[in-house]
Amino acid sequence: MPPPKEMDFVLASLPLRIGTYVPDDLIEDWFGPGTGMNPLAPAALAEAVSYGRRFECEFKHYPERKEGVFWKWVPAI
Repeated sequence: MPPPKEMDFVLASLPLRIGTYVPDDLIEDWFGPGTGMNPLAPAALAEAVSYGRRFECEFKHYPERKEGVFWKWVPAI
């Protein structure tokens, strides 16, 4: 199942330097269903990165916390 449309809105509206945290079980459900989450499949993580870029967001996974974070980067000044 893809991310809910509300997540599209969240990432599109996200202010600079503010993060949105997503637990591993949702990352697996949204970006790599059936691939497992212990650890998350590289394909699911790559898809999460690609999804974030659609909204000008970075994505980083924290395996020790079992979550990923989307955030807007700060443009170079």
